[in-house]
Amino acid sequence: MRIALGLKAHSGWAALVALGKGDGDLRVVDRRRVELVEEADALWAKQPYHAAEGLPPDAAREMVERGVEAARRLARREIQAAAHRARDAGHEIAACAVLVGEPMPAWSVAEIIAVHFRMHKAEGVLFRDALVRAADACGLRLVAIPENTLIEQAERLLAAPANELWKRIAMLGKAVGPPWGKDQKDAALAAMIALQDR
Repeated sequence: MRIALGLKAHSGWAALVALGKGDGDLRVVDRRRVELVEEADALWAKQPYHAAEGLPPDAAREMVERGVEAARRLARREIQAAAHRARDAGHEIAACAVLVGEPMPAWSVAEIIAVHFRMHKAEGVLFRDALVRAADACGLRLVAIPENTLIEQAERLLAAPANELWKRIAMLGKAVGPPWGKDQKDAALAAMIALQDR
C-alpha cells in the first residue's frame, strides 16, 4: 500500500498518523504519540528557552543547544521507526507531511530569552523544525504545510469542501477509535494532502 505520514508537533511530542491508500479507500495504518524529549529531561526540555531564562549566557546557550539536539535526535529516531514499521508491513512511503508555523527571525538564544513572547515562538518552531529535519534525514519526501492554511490547502489539492474532508477524517477516526482529537485529525488531513501531492 502507498502511505504518507502526517505529523503535528507540540511541546515535547507530536501526533503521528500514517494513512494508506489501497483500492481507492483510505485507512489509518499507524497512529501514535511520538515523544520528542527524553523522559528524564521532560521538566526542562519541553521548554528549553524558558528553562534557560536567568542562566548566564553561555550556560543558557548550552542548555538550549542540548534541548534542540535532543529534539532533532528523537524526531529522527521516531520517524525512522515509523518508516521501518511501514516498510516491514510491505508499504511504500510516498511522503511525510509536517504541519509547520511561521518562520522565525534568526535571533540568538540571548535575543530570544530577552523577550518572553520570543521564547514561546522559538519553542513552537523547535519541535516542528525537528520533525522537518528528521523527515529529510530519513530520506522521505517532505510536504511542509503551514498549519494556518491546512484546510484551505486541503480543499484546493483534494478538490473537496471542508465539511466533506472533515467527514472523511471522522470516518477514519471511527475505524481506529480513540484517541482521535484535533491533533490526530490535523495530522491525518496533512497525510491526505501528502498522498495527493506529487
